Amino acid sequence: MDNRIGLALRIVLVGIGATLFMDIWAIAADTLFGIPQSNFAVVGRWLGHMMDGEFVHQSIRKAAPIAGESSIGWTAHYLTGIALVAAFIAISGTRQLQKPMFVYALLFGVVTVVFPFFVLQPALGAGIMASNRPDPNFARLKSLMTHFSFGLGLYLALWVQAKAFKPFAKPLSSAS
Repeated sequence: MDNRIGLALRIVLVGIGATLFMDIWAIAADTLFGIPQSNFAVVGRWLGHMMDGEFVHQSIRKAAPIAGESSIGWTAHYLTGIALVAAFIAISGTRQLQKPMFVYALLFGVVTVVFPFFVLQPALGAGIMASNRPDPNFARLKSLMTHFSFGLGLYLALWVQAKAFKPFAKPLSSAS
């Protein structure tokens, strides 16, 4: 039981760290290059409308606002980061928590771009791979860079937690 709690704690911390790195990357891109940050309020609006059975929108920006949509969106953003780290550990094994591999983390981050391309963007009205956006190639590149930064953040967060937890390390396994 104790080992499972430790594993869950490490996954949560890495998920928060990787997502935070992605957000810092977005702030830097906005500040340095004028690339607008993602608006997670629209994600909150989308999730809020799901309660009424509405899952796909022609334009989420034209949908009625939802109370607390910004908080809902940001919470979903960080919970998604944690869930992606849990999936990464499930796929690649707990070894990544002790000796993270840069290429695996980076590749995983880049592969996660399938979610905005084929789920989120179509559901928000932007079309598959942002095909309905005024500049779809810019939107695609922005999504790809965002998920690349998640992969970098994933590696860095894994590396930091491996160093931080090393003095307390017992072999991790998800079966204890």
